Amino acid sequence: MTENDGWRLFRGDRTVRRVDFPAAPPWRQFGGPGPDRRARHRPYLIGRTEADVVSAALHLRRPLLVTGHPGTGKSSLAHAIADELALGPALQWPVNSRSVLKDALYGYDAIGRLRETHLLKERGGPEPDIGTFVRLGPLGTALVPRDRPRMLLVDELDKGDVDLPNDLLTVFEDGEFEIPELSRLPDTQAEVSVLTHGTDGERVTVTRGLVRCREFPVVVITSNGERDFPPAFLRRCVRLDLPDPDEERLRDIVAAHLGEEALSGVDDLLYAFLNRRAPGELATDQLLNAVFLRKGGMNLDAEGLLDAVLHRLGGAV
Repeated sequence: MTENDGWRLFRGDRTVRRVDFPAAPPWRQFGGPGPDRRARHRPYLIGRTEADVVSAALHLRRPLLVTGHPGTGKSSLAHAIADELALGPALQWPVNSRSVLKDALYGYDAIGRLRETHLLKERGGPEPDIGTFVRLGPLGTALVPRDRPRMLLVDELDKGDVDLPNDLLTVFEDGEFEIPELSRLPDTQAEVSVLTHGTDGERVTVTRGLVRCREFPVVVITSNGERDFPPAFLRRCVRLDLPDPDEERLRDIVAAHLGEEALSGVDDLLYAFLNRRAPGELATDQLLNAVFLRKGGMNLDAEGLLDAVLHRLGGAV
């Protein structure tokens, strides 16, 4: 084994061995049990102009629509805002082609309630509390009345149905929504305790089926620019386009994640990344992966190393 072979955890020689795994990259270290996910949040660098746009959205209580190529830090911005402003863990709604507004507001397990009601009647017990079968979604939880707002990340809205942005308009404008299954209950059940989104088991009281925020949540909506949004939706958002980082910003990002010492001996990787990068083709975290492997002893030339980790983000594999 050569002096640079220590990084080879897997060798493909069919020899069983127990290896000690080295420390993971900082951005792939996960927190322990519980809701605290700060261990996963990366240091976030943002320019003064972009930070001012974020502040404008906060002052106006308007959603921040963040666009940019993959890897420019759109989703990470939401976590950075939540951390810096002590808003608690960000509530996340990852949007896909099947996403509908109701799922983000709340879920109602009607079948589970029917089953539980039938079992309790057979045993002579009381009817189960309907609140047990209602759970607020990430958007619904963000609209729960609080003295301080929560952070809501609506990730990749452009992947959703074409009508989804317009569906969001009423909720964003009114800051409230109704749960019909609760609003139809008799006056004796005007107040119902329901679960919120997340794993902390928090319950909140909903009165007459209406959830209305006291402080409008901090909303970050990301888009990869795959399609246009309706003018009415855009008018109600503050827009922020994150540019691709230049060489100086890339060096700052590497130093922030891996330390100043990581900049030594990686100029070839940086220049190869810049020469290969085309709009939307490479992401900054791919450069971080390459630098991390190089600093860990991966004995490959720049081009060979980049071929392994700097693959194109679009097209056939």
